[in-house]
Amino acid sequence: MTCIVGIAEGGKVYIGGDSAGVGGYSLTVRADKKVFVNGDFVMGFTTSFRMGQLLHHAFTPPKRHPDTDIDKFMVTDFINAVRDCLKSGGYAGRQNETESGGTFLVGYSGRLFRIDGDYQVGEAVDGFDAVGCGDDIARGALFANPAGKPQDRLRVALEAAERFSAGVRAPFHFEERT
Repeated sequence: MTCIVGIAEGGKVYIGGDSAGVGGYSLTVRADKKVFVNGDFVMGFTTSFRMGQLLHHAFTPPKRHPDTDIDKFMVTDFINAVRDCLKSGGYAGRQNETESGGTFLVGYSGRLFRIDGDYQVGEAVDGFDAVGCGDDIARGALFANPAGKPQDRLRVALEAAERFSAGVRAPFHFEERT
């Protein structure tokens, strides 16, 4: 349970996240942040704090060769490195011969990507996205406020998600990357 929001605008990616840690009916406001910068990437995670800790502290992002298309790089080199990291950290799951990870947003090279639990890489045409239990609320707030500054839009989206979702809590944290 959480809300991670992101915007790609003007060659930068902005990501914000809440601080809720939820298990069943219990909620803890966590001191460790769900958004961070790792090398050339800005990320924000949902699904599991363990997954986020691995992506932040154990993951070594691959370098993209300038001749390699960004989409190809993300769905091959980047995802393969994520899979290796999550497997070696004991997080990746396997059921019926299908490997699974978790859901997170990634900003890279001015673009915002959504990584889902089956490791698919998506990119919304809207230039913004959200994940977690407050994602629909946050996306609606981002859609309804297209003209504000990116950081202000992210804050409003997170505030809306906190107001209308039991699994989202301040304080909110923000990172950006070109």
